Amino acid sequence: MRATVLYGPRDIRFEDREDPKIEKPTDAILRLAATCVCGSDLWPYRGIQKIAQPTPMGHEYCGVVEEVGSAVKTVKPGQFVIGSFCISDNTCPNCRSGYQSGCQNLEFMSRAQAPVLRVPLADGTLVGTPDKPSDQIISSLLAVSDVFGTGWFAADAANVKPGATAVVVGDGAVGLLGVLSAKLMGAERIIIMSRHEKRQRLAKEFGATDIVTERGEEGVARIKDLTNGIGADSVLECVGTEESMVQAIQSTRPGGSVGYVGVPHGMKLDVWPIFFKLVHLHGGPAPVRRYLPELIKLVWDGKAEPGKVFDLVLPLEQVAEGYRAMDERRAIKTLLQP
Repeated sequence: MRATVLYGPRDIRFEDREDPKIEKPTDAILRLAATCVCGSDLWPYRGIQKIAQPTPMGHEYCGVVEEVGSAVKTVKPGQFVIGSFCISDNTCPNCRSGYQSGCQNLEFMSRAQAPVLRVPLADGTLVGTPDKPSDQIISSLLAVSDVFGTGWFAADAANVKPGATAVVVGDGAVGLLGVLSAKLMGAERIIIMSRHEKRQRLAKEFGATDIVTERGEEGVARIKDLTNGIGADSVLECVGTEESMVQAIQSTRPGGSVGYVGVPHGMKLDVWPIFFKLVHLHGGPAPVRRYLPELIKLVWDGKAEPGKVFDLVLPLEQVAEGYRAMDERRAIKTLLQP
């Protein structure tokens, strides 16, 4: 088969690779219905996150099971499934407490920007759909694999409650789906910090009530203006820079919560001012597996359309253009069709 490999900064190639095979009894092989480019893929693509050797890419996936190892019991050939970007056994103490992204046997998925994928620990990682999905919801089911699950975790970690005021820092796919998640959790007011008109429109469609274009201290001041000088109950940090994290913390009221899911880069926080903010901080890699059944049901029942974040659809062999479009901010998120 041919699959995606990153060789260095902005050097994405679609090249011949070995077909994946069952390596352990707990493996499954999937024929992918769709995959995509993630905003976090842009860190190594831009050379900010270094790679030591050519690296197969991709960690978001959904598709049909083709083969399973002898120990796999919960999924079967012919079944349509979605899996998390975190591979977990779903049986260790951390998994049982709902933190599959901290599994004692944790692996991170890669190699998903390909037509066929091996999934280790299939029983603990994959969740099936009620039936074969229609083509119309494939993109939304794919979003569940990471960006919707991550946006949902950001809102959950930020303790979004019915009637709350939530702020979303970041207007990428995760931030936009953080807006959708906060809306579904009952937030009454949802403020997104965004400077991009196209993304602002989608944020409003997902439930944003206010747009803030300012950044830094001005952005915090604007949030305070919109919240009667108090700050937000819940803030979702979906970028991963020091500036975005400081902005999130400073925008939160005392006793409020920050859910942070932006992959951190170049972040060195001074704890002293945080100490006096009296805010709850919770986040990290999203335990998407915890939420998969609930989010699949929301999509299946037509109550959520997270697939709207995919504004560029390309055949998988044009994956390099998908990266370029996101790198140049011509696209929010690229869906790839094998």
